[in-house]
Amino acid sequence: MSHLFPTYGRWEVEPESAKGSYIKAVDGKNYLDFTSGIGVCNLGHCHPEVEDAVLKQMKKYWHVSNLFPQSIQEQAAKQLAVASGLDLVFFANSGAEANEAAIKLARKTTNRSKIISFTNSFHGRTFGSMAATGQDKIKQGFGPMLETFVHLPFNDSAALLAEIDDQTAAIVLEIVQGEGGINVVEAEFIATIKKACEEKGALLIVDEIQTGIGRTGKPFAFQHYPIVPDIITVAKGLGSGFPIGAVVGSGKLKDAFGPGSHGSTFGGNPVALSAALATMKIVFSETFLNEAVNTGQYLFTQLEAKLGHLEIVKDIRGLGLMIGIEISGQVAEVLGELRLNEFLALPAGKNVIRLLPPLNVEKNEVDKAVELLLKSLSNVPSAAV
Repeated sequence: MSHLFPTYGRWEVEPESAKGSYIKAVDGKNYLDFTSGIGVCNLGHCHPEVEDAVLKQMKKYWHVSNLFPQSIQEQAAKQLAVASGLDLVFFANSGAEANEAAIKLARKTTNRSKIISFTNSFHGRTFGSMAATGQDKIKQGFGPMLETFVHLPFNDSAALLAEIDDQTAAIVLEIVQGEGGINVVEAEFIATIKKACEEKGALLIVDEIQTGIGRTGKPFAFQHYPIVPDIITVAKGLGSGFPIGAVVGSGKLKDAFGPGSHGSTFGGNPVALSAALATMKIVFSETFLNEAVNTGQYLFTQLEAKLGHLEIVKDIRGLGLMIGIEISGQVAEVLGELRLNEFLALPAGKNVIRLLPPLNVEKNEVDKAVELLLKSLSNVPSAAV
């Protein structure tokens, strides 16, 4: 009998160790991992420079609380501010916590409560972030949601302009909807959002939990568009597997988050921040990002060339190394077949295979992944060449 709540539909693969793009299971099988811990291990598993930084910090101290000034927090905040073009940072422990803090910050800054988000979005499972999420399945069984959250169709400018008003505190969106199907925001839509926010005095919050820290080929996904949000939220790839999240905001928001307005016992933990500093040093380099862009383009091209002719494949879409393969059948069957072939991928909804390889994945690993996808998709009943 397990003493864990059965909150996860766990796979049959139990890791023994992991390195780079591979997970070795306790049964001896070696799995090519294109999940990266759900977009967390952007440098692959157990990157040596991150490991060294963490061990170095652990020999100094592990925790002292936010009553103490800590230079490592200032260093990490500066890197996030410089990379994003924003000014101020609050450290949390996860993406959901970061989104909760962003919601509080927007409401307190504007003295408004209405927040607009979008169908098929995912922002977390705490009550505020769950209310912001545009997927009913996340909310089932938990009773009434927090009020004043409005969900609109994604990439629908007319619906947005009809809804935003002078009571709107913020619009929150993902540049690429990860859990919702790898849906990429359209340039016209993001421009409409930014203009509408400026006209109505609402804040623009971009959820970069999954898209940030190089995943799309830029430090942050919003940088593919000519905008600068008021707030971004970051987590997942920031700590290479160590629990950390962050809110990064404009300097104009400083007064809303003064002493006592928000806090976190573990937020800004020095061990997690040592991992974040080492991760950002690598990922935010221009050379590294250029290589990730090239790898993403190569993966996309190979997927289209090798899988595009399959009847089961309906669309291949994404940004950078965040790619979705929409299929005509249920994705669970394909993912199971992939695991039999020692390849790990994720769902994004019921019909999309989500690929989130490490940003430093090797070309030969990309080739192997494409061949395993072709083999697995060809083996499911609905596949046809």
